[in-house]
Amino acid sequence: MGSERQDRIKALGMRLRGLRTEAGLTGAVLAQLAGVGQPTVSKVETGRMVPSADVLGRLSRALGLDETTAREVRDLLAAVEAAQHTPQAADAGAALGSALDEAVRSARLVRSFQCVVLPAMLQSAEYARHVFDSAPAATPEAVGHAVAARVERQSLLYEPGREWVFVLTEGALRTWPGSPSLMLAQLDRLLAVESLSTVGLGVIPWRRAVPVIPMHGFSLCDREAVVVETIRGEHVLDDSADVASYEGTFSSFEEAATFGAGARELLLQVMNDFRALGDDTATR
Repeated sequence: MGSERQDRIKALGMRLRGLRTEAGLTGAVLAQLAGVGQPTVSKVETGRMVPSADVLGRLSRALGLDETTAREVRDLLAAVEAAQHTPQAADAGAALGSALDEAVRSARLVRSFQCVVLPAMLQSAEYARHVFDSAPAATPEAVGHAVAARVERQSLLYEPGREWVFVLTEGALRTWPGSPSLMLAQLDRLLAVESLSTVGLGVIPWRRAVPVIPMHGFSLCDREAVVVETIRGEHVLDDSADVASYEGTFSSFEEAATFGAGARELLLQVMNDFRALGDDTATR
């Protein structure tokens, strides 16, 4: 557990350092703007110190983070804190989502198709909690650990040398747990991730026929394995014929999807629908 917690501390530090670099700030300037000592910034970025919620908030405001990115770094801090759970909770949580998360960690090219649930690497912490809550025999401790592990894995999206392609049906965007506000935050995260140079996000609009009937979601990890997601769990297939078959299916879905401006327009439209749904719910 100690090494896992340290990995999450480093992931938080790396993300903050990347955000500081993007903002064009030195560590000294960031420390001055945030009202903290320069050694604090250095220790946090190098994984030698876990920031308090207050310090993280100061750094986020000094960096001028939007709400989506600020929420992301808060989730990374929550993942660090969740790593302090008991070993029993960690063992129980390891069974939830572990196959996909571990396969993704070692891959340089990940291609994921989803027709109901959103891709694991794009899920907000609250959305992921609903996903894991629906797993057979899920316990609060196991769910908490699994959510923290999934959030920590998402730091891989920002690592150079990796490539991600996500293809969703519009139905996946409109299949929602929790509340409209949860989905608004989730869709806002999709918009933020779509802007990354390493990520391609495509959506198959409901008005466009799918090339084949999607039976389930799946993720291709490099060209070596595919993780198939079912109600009862995840199954890793590494037979070359299986992988080739799923690669062909993914290509068909990818060709039917709209990317770039078209995908962003669809996301904004769905967000407007959720806003209206939330307004209707509030007035009842």
